[in-house]
Amino acid sequence: MLRFSPTAWAKLLFMRDMTDNEVGGFGVTEADDLLFITDFVLVKQKVTCVSVSFDDEAVADYFEDQVEVGRQPERFARIWLHTHPGNSPEPSGTDENTFARVFGSCDWAIMFIVAQDGKTFARLRFNAGPGGEVNIPVCVDYSYEFDAADFDVWQQQYLANVVEDTFFSLNGKSKKSQNDQLEEADVFGSTSFDSLGVSSSEDMIEELDLMHPAERQAFMDELAVRSDFWDEYESEVLYE
Repeated sequence: MLRFSPTAWAKLLFMRDMTDNEVGGFGVTEADDLLFITDFVLVKQKVTCVSVSFDDEAVADYFEDQVEVGRQPERFARIWLHTHPGNSPEPSGTDENTFARVFGSCDWAIMFIVAQDGKTFARLRFNAGPGGEVNIPVCVDYSYEFDAADFDVWQQQYLANVVEDTFFSLNGKSKKSQNDQLEEADVFGSTSFDSLGVSSSEDMIEELDLMHPAERQAFMDELAVRSDFWDEYESEVLYE
């Protein structure tokens, strides 16, 4: 069973609810209990409603920082956590490809997803020996002491690390103005945060045409597993 401390769980949900996009990071665990997550750590990333892209240099810095404080990779680099803005926690084709490509050389790894309505997905994969994988249950473990929530610090961590890549978003909206985020934390100074806006089917087609082929394929893969997307889109367009 994958277990979260109440503080780590609260932090993950806080980050999820800061945006209408996906957001991701790494789970940090205890040395003697590698399935007990005590912290959720963000790295610099660009996010959309269907994807998370970590900054390579930021990931390298994160690994270096964790090693400097004495943690082994199995404590900070084996559990990939991310959110889905809809109500389906099932991994998309892009999620599956990322998990295989990035974590395929690890002796073991976990892909965890939490959806907007609280549903979860967790898969433990063994790459050593004959290999194999299994879906595992998830819970919040209240049996240990845990720290209090610190919303101010968490908000600063979010603003310092998460940037919306608006090649596609519903009406260009997020729960916090991206221009406000840019003023508070200029992570990628050259990035434009002008709203692209999607208000009709024609606009959506235009946005798809503007995408890089790889981005377009990733978006279509995500739609294949997110049956709730079109309901959200119609609500935004028809009832705004």
